[in-house]
Amino acid sequence: MRGAVTEFVKRHKETLVAVAAGVAMGWAGACLACLGNPKNTGICISCFMENLAGSLGLHNNLRMAYIRPELAGFVLGGMAAALMAKEFKPEGGSSPILRFFAGVLLIVGCSIFLGCPIRMILRLANGDFTAISAVIGLVVGVWIGFQFLKRGLYLGDISPMPFLNGLVIPAIFGILLLGLAFRPDFLHFSKVGPGAMDAHIKFSLGSGLIIGFLAQRSRFCITGSIGNFIASRDKKVIISLAAFALTALAVNLYKGFFTPGFEGQPGSHLAYGWSFMGMMLVGVVSAMIGGCPFRQLILAGQGSTDAGAAVLGMIAGGAIVQAWDITSSNMGPTVYGEVATLAGLSLVLAAGLFLRVRE
Repeated sequence: MRGAVTEFVKRHKETLVAVAAGVAMGWAGACLACLGNPKNTGICISCFMENLAGSLGLHNNLRMAYIRPELAGFVLGGMAAALMAKEFKPEGGSSPILRFFAGVLLIVGCSIFLGCPIRMILRLANGDFTAISAVIGLVVGVWIGFQFLKRGLYLGDISPMPFLNGLVIPAIFGILLLGLAFRPDFLHFSKVGPGAMDAHIKFSLGSGLIIGFLAQRSRFCITGSIGNFIASRDKKVIISLAAFALTALAVNLYKGFFTPGFEGQPGSHLAYGWSFMGMMLVGVVSAMIGGCPFRQLILAGQGSTDAGAAVLGMIAGGAIVQAWDITSSNMGPTVYGEVATLAGLSLVLAAGLFLRVRE
């Protein structure tokens, strides 16, 4: 019996790790909201980046200022997994400036919808049907991005880098953890609002480390899974997404937090068209740079300086969407948010046309 189990694990190791990553993401995403994080926001990379930017004093919304331990957990957990598997490889040089601005646009698109692709799934698992238009927009965006890649979109060669380069982003998030622990005066922390709502650090950081570790081993990425399914029609690539969504749904049903409907959902709005376009922007950009906002954190943890540039762009994006009144509210997107979305889509579509390598 033990031999049969061992053989099964060996044969299906990749699938089992993918399922484990999805289950961990779904469990933590649902439970962290129960333990103190904002409702429907157990995990949200864009929201967390806005919180981080506020804590660093990069915007003045005192309701959105906190250093989320989950972010550090994702990066450091991914780094630990990469080191154990001997996959920690400092490398980069593929259009880092463009990737920085891509990171900004990722947060712009997420802020229009009010959530990243992970929160999009978590909102659906909570019964928030306003996220359906965002799912469609994300799929359309990934499809467009993959069309650009098929037609020669190329951001440049990736080259090995000195070892120290791969440590920069993990070191930054390690220092941020120290800042959370000691809370020096130059850092800001919300006393009211979403930034003041947080699960205990042992749950937040622990969940982040476990998810980061499993995500690195499984290559967990929402937009990557969608894109690979579009390209190959291989149902195996979306197994982690199914595990994620079903686990979050099961936890919400068990806890009694599943409240299906459109009206009155936490952290949402009824401007479905703008949710569609915001997530379409996220999908196109993610396909172009090789991963969703969460995946950029994992890649940065395993030494990619290109992903590190995108992560720094996401922090800057968190500041910009708050300081420039781009992020949406429960009433819907702002005028500045609508302009930013249209400008972002125009920029990435132009990039898809002009950054092609023609034979």
